[in-house]
Amino acid sequence: MGRVSEAIKQDHREIEEYYNNMLNAATIDEKTRWQNQFTWELARHSVGEELVVYPAMEKHLPNGKEMADKDREEHQKVKEQLYEFQNLKASDVKFEPVIRHLMKNLSEHIKEEEEDHMPALEQAMTEEESEKLHKSFQRSKMFAPTRSHPSAPDKPPFENVAGLMAAPLDKLRDMFSKFPDPKDV
Repeated sequence: MGRVSEAIKQDHREIEEYYNNMLNAATIDEKTRWQNQFTWELARHSVGEELVVYPAMEKHLPNGKEMADKDREEHQKVKEQLYEFQNLKASDVKFEPVIRHLMKNLSEHIKEEEEDHMPALEQAMTEEESEKLHKSFQRSKMFAPTRSHPSAPDKPPFENVAGLMAAPLDKLRDMFSKFPDPKDV
């Protein structure tokens, strides 16, 4: 078991890797597979943060509410961009410009989270609290939607309900989508 900040950073590195794999893919099929993997991971990660990490920031940090609200606003922009991107074909001329713009915004958010928000949260919690939060974050991603739903609520308890309703439909769609070979992920 690790600390919650380690789980967040690991997800960030995976998202960056999937982005790079997508841009470096040699075929449309390969780009599509990495597009689906990128979308799947970013959607789950975002909901996990909103359900688990942001409420912890509000609870443990004196300025946690402001930090969490700012992060939710940034997530909303990314969700809207991800929604547009997840519905593009890899052959579309907008494919690369949209993902590059999305990743630019996401990179700024990631940097702030990793350099400011997560260290502050870790400092405010015990190691045991951080490990419990890590476990809860990982568990929440198992039940999270795997596609972006920018019109869904982003605060508990409403996000829990919206996520539980959207997740099965997303998972059904995933069954008919192409993903990278598991050995490549």
